[in-house]
Amino acid sequence: MGNIRALEWRYATKKFDSEKILPSEKIEILKKAFNLTATSYGLQPIKMVVVENKKIQEKLKGFSMNQQQISTASHILIICIEKEVGPGFIENYFKRVKSIRKTPDEVLTPFKEFLVNDFSSKPYNEIALWSVNQAYLALGTLLTVCATEEIDACPMEGFEPGKYDEYLKLEEHNLKSVLVLPVGYRAKDDQFSSFKKVRRPLEDVIIDID
Repeated sequence: MGNIRALEWRYATKKFDSEKILPSEKIEILKKAFNLTATSYGLQPIKMVVVENKKIQEKLKGFSMNQQQISTASHILIICIEKEVGPGFIENYFKRVKSIRKTPDEVLTPFKEFLVNDFSSKPYNEIALWSVNQAYLALGTLLTVCATEEIDACPMEGFEPGKYDEYLKLEEHNLKSVLVLPVGYRAKDDQFSSFKKVRRPLEDVIIDID
């Protein structure tokens, strides 16, 4: 399936086939895609929780406006942000850069010091909003990879993050949930899968400057 055809095939799945489970190799692809997504400065202030447990999914459904996709999906991907992006977090990033790329300190130190000073001067809410923006970048990557791998998905904002965090004990991992992505295979009787996409004409959303 070509990339554009895959994007035409995908839709926000309203009903999953609860009997079909994604194979482990497909989940591994999604994990790797999440880790390879672009983030500002490469800092990756995000983590992903993967849930494959019907009892837990049923409980999470109650915190998700009772949307059936949560309980019927093969897996639930929960994109979270780090609650603290401070000097230690940034320092660890540059340690990885040095370890993997062998970049000398004289090259890394000025940029590291800039980021530490910049983030230290920002209020928590500003850093949290920046982190949420990175989560949306990851969501876009996941949706595209889902399409090319013929994995059905339904991105969700309609859930209660506080209750997710408490139930899944995300506080213990210094995380806050921000987005939910049920994945699996569409049910044969999901009528929405056959609906034509409704999009603005291409000439209304693209501006070519020669």
